[in-house]
Amino acid sequence: MARKKAKANYFTKETEDYIVKYNTSTDSEYRNRIFTEHIYLPFYKLAENIIHTFKFYYTDVEKIEDLKHEIVSVLLEEKIMKFDPTNGAKAYSYFGTIVKRWLINYNNKNYKKLKQIGSWDDVADGYVPDTGALDHDSGITLAQFIDRWVESVYDILDEMFKKEHEKQIADAVLTLFRTRNDLEIFKKKALYIYIREMTDCDTPNLTRVITKLKLNFRDKYQDLYDQGLISNKVL
Repeated sequence: MARKKAKANYFTKETEDYIVKYNTSTDSEYRNRIFTEHIYLPFYKLAENIIHTFKFYYTDVEKIEDLKHEIVSVLLEEKIMKFDPTNGAKAYSYFGTIVKRWLINYNNKNYKKLKQIGSWDDVADGYVPDTGALDHDSGITLAQFIDRWVESVYDILDEMFKKEHEKQIADAVLTLFRTRNDLEIFKKKALYIYIREMTDCDTPNLTRVITKLKLNFRDKYQDLYDQGLISNKVL
């Protein structure tokens, strides 16, 4: 039986309470004190742990330390005021999902700069076969398709899944795809347990989200394969 993942002790219910106080106060001095004493460190540690856990190392800043502070700035300037505890999401899960999605987009952009890989749309728009025959020796590899599929789903995540807990499950599944080369577990049951521990979801919800992602993956893959845009090569 899998060991239950320990909760982050740096981001507690008290942290969430102070975030609510920060959002409801109009006293700038009080808000600054709350952020400095009770919110900054949890945001900083959240960014640090997600960067290293999921290996978001494609960066255009000189030091990872700078990236952590950039994330804290994004949370403070753009995201903290949008947190609403009445929607059912816990602050730790809510801001953790935001940080992961922000880092995935940031990481992918910098990876493309380094590898000069085109966008998802470039696959279909930029490929012109020389003959009418399908050539599966060219085109993008399965690994490249998966990377671009993950990015494309993040772009429409809010449309695919309306409920916050479904978005969190989908985010966990997509994160596994994105970090697949670093995984040490490959059995389906073990992956299900791992996702459940990441999201605290039940099996029916997990199955429903995975089924929807699977259909989206299959349809996009089949469409490109039928056009001869998918290579038979895996990597």
